Amino acid sequence: MAEASRLPATAEIRERWASFAFTPDNEAKAKTFVGRYPPGRQQSAVIPLLDLAQRQVGADTGTQGWLPIPVIEYVARYLDMPYIRAYEVATFYTMFNLAPVGRFHVQVCGTTPCLLRGSDDLFAACKARGLKKGHTSEDGLFTLSEVECLGACANAPMVQINDDNYEDLTFESMTGILDALARGETPEPGPQIHRKTSCPEGGPTTLVEMVDGNHDYRNRW
Repeated sequence: MAEASRLPATAEIRERWASFAFTPDNEAKAKTFVGRYPPGRQQSAVIPLLDLAQRQVGADTGTQGWLPIPVIEYVARYLDMPYIRAYEVATFYTMFNLAPVGRFHVQVCGTTPCLLRGSDDLFAACKARGLKKGHTSEDGLFTLSEVECLGACANAPMVQINDDNYEDLTFESMTGILDALARGETPEPGPQIHRKTSCPEGGPTTLVEMVDGNHDYRNRW
């Protein structure tokens, strides 16, 4: 897996993000997240608050969002926890970006099921469009990362782009998705072949009456 990029707290980054604070809407969401835990356990909300902060940075920058050091420090203060504890969480999960990314963060799964089912073809499609692993494209649209299992092994190979999963991919369908995003379109997420979720390709082959309703099969027993 490609090493995740991290940016230190340079003077420029501190100047840009030192005044970060949740917007009124996000402040209300943050209070809701914290309120889900017993008194004294507010630090349990660190993951949703880091995600909330990353999304706010994304809205400010027109990207998928990332977590500058001052923003992580803000979340740590908000939860009255040591900064290093919040930083440990931010560095553990690949859902958190520790360096700027593009408008679309293309995360290709390279774990064994996706590898066996053609993840190399997905990387080839990305390369053909000028994407390079661990880098952002010159137009600022795409950042390409290789990640571990994203939990859609039955529909391998797959990618996650921002909040959406695209599954059952080929070189051609991956190329089409990237092209559509570049045109400002929103491709339909999920399987890119004729099936719903992880059902058999072409539709169900058993209990077919259940497609349209909760069919009672007991009279056949």
